[in-house]
Amino acid sequence: MSTSVVRTAEGWWVATPAGAARIATDARTTAELLAQRAAVAAAGNSTDTVPVESLALVSPVTAPCRVVAQATNYASHVKDVGMNPDQTQLTFFRKTSGSIAGPYDDIIRPAHVKLLDYELEIGLVIGRELPVGTAITTDNWTDYVAALVVTNDVSARDVQLSKIQFFESKSYPTFTPVGPALVLVNGDELKRFDDLRLQLWVNGELRQNALVGGDMLFPPVEALQALSRFQRLEPGDLVLTGTPAGTALTSGGKQMEPKAFLAAQKDNPNFLHDGDVIEATIAADDQAIDLGRQRTTVRNAR
Repeated sequence: MSTSVVRTAEGWWVATPAGAARIATDARTTAELLAQRAAVAAAGNSTDTVPVESLALVSPVTAPCRVVAQATNYASHVKDVGMNPDQTQLTFFRKTSGSIAGPYDDIIRPAHVKLLDYELEIGLVIGRELPVGTAITTDNWTDYVAALVVTNDVSARDVQLSKIQFFESKSYPTFTPVGPALVLVNGDELKRFDDLRLQLWVNGELRQNALVGGDMLFPPVEALQALSRFQRLEPGDLVLTGTPAGTALTSGGKQMEPKAFLAAQKDNPNFLHDGDVIEATIAADDQAIDLGRQRTTVRNAR
């Protein structure tokens, strides 16, 4: 059974049916916490708890770390932006870990950004050193993934489309809300990865709603196989696995050049504005795996 770990400025906690139990650890980073499974297990058996709602949660993935993301990894999203899933290649980009924020923090929109978008994604938290050249197989890939988290790959689409790049457009501070929970999973639970459903609402309107299975183009085993050819990963690193259809960015299925695509977005009302509330969940429909609910509010930079 998965274990949900949450983090505050004061320390780490295990979320139990009775409440949150403090983990007896001096771990300051996610990597250090993942190395202390015995302490996590002990806290899970504690009766000394407080209401989870009473805790001021911060991101359960600590910075600095590597943040690697997959692009165009759901067929529904690929079609929605006018591309062909059959011609889509496995593609990565990097985000700064300075973009990581807590699950209830405000998303700060820089003054120059006009087209602010959301992308709900499952985050893989690496639990074992993965040097370049590691042989990743269908049998061992789960050994390298310690936990799953809710992530939002917030994107400045006008920067992305005008400059034809991802790094700046997705790396501003607060552009990667993470959590609420670091959900520790084992190999059997990761076999149910396809059963996870991603749902995101903006001001109560359901925008994204998709199952991984049947939509994701390149599953985690393929992502880790590709990364092992050139990107070293270490415990605590974060791999974002792409987003399904329903983002504000859309071409209505029409193929467009970047400038025309950008021009077509100017009158799109679905981009984020000051005061918009984003809620996001990732869970199996039977709740056997539940990564929790993230709630963030967009604020214009002051």
